[in-house]
Amino acid sequence: MIHLLKKTCLLFALSFFCVSQSLAQGNPANFKIDMAKEIAPMEPVWAWWGYDEPNYTYMKDGKKLLSELAALSPVPVYVRAHSLLVTGDGKAALKWGSTNAYTEDANGNPIYSWTIIDSIFDTYVQRGMKPFAQIGFMPEALSTKPQPYKHEWTPGGRASIYTGWTYPPKDYNKWAELVHQWVKHSVERYGKKEVESWYWELWNEPNIAYWSGTTEEYCKLYDYTVDAVKRALPTAKIGGADVAGTGGADGSKFLRDFLDHCVSGTNYVTGKIGTPIDLISFHAKGAPTLVDGVVRMNVGTQLRDIQMGFKIVASYPALKNLPIIIGESDPEGCAACGMTTSPQNAYRNGTMYPSYTAASFARKYALADEAGINFKGAVTWGFEFEDQPWFYGFRDMATNGVDKPVLNVFRMFGKMSGKRVAVEGSRMYPLRAIVDSSARRPLTDIGALASKDKKTAAVMVWNYHDMDLQGAAEPVTINISGLKAKNVTVTEYLIDNEHSNSYEVWKKMGSPQNPTADQIDQLEKAGQLDTVGEPKKMKVDSGTLTLSTALPRQAVGLLKLDW
Repeated sequence: MIHLLKKTCLLFALSFFCVSQSLAQGNPANFKIDMAKEIAPMEPVWAWWGYDEPNYTYMKDGKKLLSELAALSPVPVYVRAHSLLVTGDGKAALKWGSTNAYTEDANGNPIYSWTIIDSIFDTYVQRGMKPFAQIGFMPEALSTKPQPYKHEWTPGGRASIYTGWTYPPKDYNKWAELVHQWVKHSVERYGKKEVESWYWELWNEPNIAYWSGTTEEYCKLYDYTVDAVKRALPTAKIGGADVAGTGGADGSKFLRDFLDHCVSGTNYVTGKIGTPIDLISFHAKGAPTLVDGVVRMNVGTQLRDIQMGFKIVASYPALKNLPIIIGESDPEGCAACGMTTSPQNAYRNGTMYPSYTAASFARKYALADEAGINFKGAVTWGFEFEDQPWFYGFRDMATNGVDKPVLNVFRMFGKMSGKRVAVEGSRMYPLRAIVDSSARRPLTDIGALASKDKKTAAVMVWNYHDMDLQGAAEPVTINISGLKAKNVTVTEYLIDNEHSNSYEVWKKMGSPQNPTADQIDQLEKAGQLDTVGEPKKMKVDSGTLTLSTALPRQAVGLLKLDW
């Protein structure tokens, strides 16, 4: 019976693949891109990263990856990390970190220590990066329920991570003074101008178990925190609430209650109406599952979260122009849950993750355009996990210092600048369709995002589907109009099984867990963004140019034009 079930599952996947391929043959992918039709600035909303484990920041592979993230972006990259105020010895563990910033002496007097936080922020600032500084979590000496404090968690384990650091403070004034001293120290160390360029935000996902208090207690903590930050630096930018999932009733209600408090509630510190807010943040996640043994993504779930978050902010006239930062924006929720214990996460090593990323970011831009809000950033919650098995299937950008395919889609984004321009595609899912129903049609989503600048233009193209199946390359034709150049140099970049893909190279090596120095060198080279052939010089005819390429299923390409 088991063998029969497996055979049936395989036949289902193969039949789905065959139907898709058959339909695709009669539905070619053609694009019309009008460089004269500008939509909005090509805001680098993708240049934001975050992670649970702050102590990885200054470790060997952490520093290497941060240097690469800084190098791939033409603008400063913002970084958000959990646990910056957590009590402990500074040793990293999965879903854990600590800085020991606050302890107390025998008489209950505060002892501040900035050594570890400085090591973290120094690593950012030295690379031209900016903290998206998360103020949290609760130090052990301030927690209303401090024990147990440090959790013991492993992937697939049952231990809860939500311990004493999730509780409100036993003394709000002591909490406020801690925050005040931290911001004051930051200004003294890095300078007023530098800290003014940062963003600060309070806590993480307070609508779920990350916060063991009430909504009212969170609002109270926010008032004390804002007052403390502004006393240290009146021009500092701070906001919240980084709720988990606005698509659900719980996250939506918490965000609305928080914004209501900021606009018209009584401030717990001043007694007046309202609390300053300089940015609004919330989270948006997808929901992959296994269907007949095949990973099926759900980009629609993530996009609906984003759509609702934008809609909520737009409903407040006094707030709708504030910067919106999606504080975590990912295909699912647990970066430290590898594919061995969570097989639905098997998309992370190969080309599915970059194709999902390309397809989803294009729709984030479109949803922001539709809502008319100020979309500032979307944090990819994926960094690196030091000294872990090679290609274990964590949601990370690199493994043991070797870049994974997904990092190369961000290298592609880094080559896009100026203004976004209009795109029409014969095989690109309409925005409403992919938001409402995800990418589940028989045909794949072959889509594009295009930009132009003074002497350069770029077209990112992808071949995406929620079902993580491979497929033969499909021809793509791109007709470009409105080019203000007579000749261009075209460079084609590609992420597929043969290009920009350290994972496939590692598998061909036999999936070694102790690769040699020579193998590591090969893997590092394979992890870089690769081109297809050499750049080509092409003539532009009356502002028009036709380009052709081919994209396998789950591949991403970038055609860059320079003149």
